[in-house]
Amino acid sequence: MNLGADNGLRLRRAASSVPHGLPDRQIAILTGASGTGKTTTCGRLLDRARDLGLDCAGVLSPARVDGGAKVGIDVVDVRTEERRRLAEVDELPGGIRLGPYRFDDEAVAWGAAALGVACPCDILFVDEIGPLEMNRGEGWVNALDALRVGQYRLAVVVVRASLIDAVREAVGAPATVRVRPCLEPGREGLRELLSLVELVALTREP
Repeated sequence: MNLGADNGLRLRRAASSVPHGLPDRQIAILTGASGTGKTTTCGRLLDRARDLGLDCAGVLSPARVDGGAKVGIDVVDVRTEERRRLAEVDELPGGIRLGPYRFDDEAVAWGAAALGVACPCDILFVDEIGPLEMNRGEGWVNALDALRVGQYRLAVVVVRASLIDAVREAVGAPATVRVRPCLEPGREGLRELLSLVELVALTREP
């Protein structure tokens, strides 16, 4: 069996499943309520991209759960896989507060630094751009600069629904932004996003 040929055929089929192909730059926005699988979806995409040998960078923000309750958020540097505690659910003073979360200043700065050196890359992950960035000008605002400059083929960005229009405007390239709802893993939204990842691999310059 020619595994290389089979893999190439599967990638070409994946490419044909994407309605408009992949332009020079595309931003796929994942949106959905808390707990709907946005970060999990990013992780699935990242695993596939790594399998295909793509250069991936940026940050992911997986929840920290204890006894079924969300007790905090971590930040993971996609390129190095290093992880730090980003936020805690508590009422202690200090740090940046947003809702029930107390963000660690050093971890926020560390995530911003990871985003600052993320590009150029094949796939940029930004999990997430939220009220901290769009309403208060804090957090990972430099992610917006990275998205504007566009030194990536595909960016996967987690944005809550109420901020999608603001992020579109801030990025300044609405024609290249396609909003893709975050669905449970294995459904149509994930399949389409996986096809985009595979198309990046298929069209990557040697």
